[in-house]
Amino acid sequence: MNLGVYVHVPFCAHRCDYCDFATWTDRAHLQDAYVDACVTDLERRAAAGMPAATSVFFGGGTPSLLPADQLVRILDKIDRAADAEVTVECNPDSVDAAKLATYSRAGVNRLSFGVQSMVPHVLALLNRTHDPANVERAVTLARDAGFARINVDLIYGTPGESLDDWRRSLAGALALEVEHVSAYALTVEPATPLGKAVAAGTRPAPDDDRQADAYVVADETLSAAGFEWYEISNWARSGEACRHNLLYWNEGDYVGIGCAAHGHTGGRRWWNVRTPERYITAIDAATSAEAADESLDDSARAEESFALALRTRAGAVVADGASPTVDDLACHGLLGRIGRRIVLTRDGRLVASDVTARLLLAGAAASPGPPGTRYD
Repeated sequence: MNLGVYVHVPFCAHRCDYCDFATWTDRAHLQDAYVDACVTDLERRAAAGMPAATSVFFGGGTPSLLPADQLVRILDKIDRAADAEVTVECNPDSVDAAKLATYSRAGVNRLSFGVQSMVPHVLALLNRTHDPANVERAVTLARDAGFARINVDLIYGTPGESLDDWRRSLAGALALEVEHVSAYALTVEPATPLGKAVAAGTRPAPDDDRQADAYVVADETLSAAGFEWYEISNWARSGEACRHNLLYWNEGDYVGIGCAAHGHTGGRRWWNVRTPERYITAIDAATSAEAADESLDDSARAEESFALALRTRAGAVVADGASPTVDDLACHGLLGRIGRRIVLTRDGRLVASDVTARLLLAGAAASPGPPGTRYD
């Protein structure tokens, strides 16, 4: 069966104003100890019988800030299937030819670049440090190193970004001839500098209608270029969907390594302590790094499984009793039917949370299958 491994690298050179992830800019002195802890954690899991991974994802933070040999030390401790997908998130500013060549030799076969925008003034609004020329340089270096699968992440709806700016970003991403594009609406999180500025009235909040317009532009532009949406925020060329992403949407099993990493194994969801110091201390003491866990009952699992599946191009199986609500949503152009499955239309994706809530209230979630085998 499929098993993913997510490795969280919590180090950043610069923290963006909108970011609320578990990342730090003042912990570089912990990198060696942190890598040692991840290696030890993986060695113990391997000894306990963790199967070969079908996908590995290094996220963060900025995994490409680690020296390449340190990231490879972690990767080498993960037993992997012969055709495993191995992805590393990269900042365009923190890669060079030698680093990318080391990744490639070690078995990394997919890169995800945090681009966010290809328009300089929008990058400045997002407090990003790179520029479009750095993105182009990074992708060229990746191709030269032999990478055939490259993803770029984009953000839309930044106050001060026009629809024409957004079209320029999409055009710039497509000019890179990448295989996958992720596009996310800018979200304001309360504890971030952006969230505090919006609350104080010194910066405007994103406009929902403008973000909806930007999503439509993205879907039209990417579809015209030969990309298919496979999840609300993700588009890929045929056969190039991120397998690790799909593992999450399909409620597969995955193991979380590192601070703040989440795992889902055998129907149990769990997450590690948030800070790198606490993670290192726990692993050094040979104790669990888990902060907490939860196991959903059958009803909650059914609803979660339904909500996740509905975000995807494959759609979700709907229980028979929900037909009146399904018919109503379909009449309003928000859903399509494929046998017992329902799939969001483009308009439905724009209001996916509301559509999902209505369906769940109508009892649309079919019973889930049995949970997988525990590997943690």
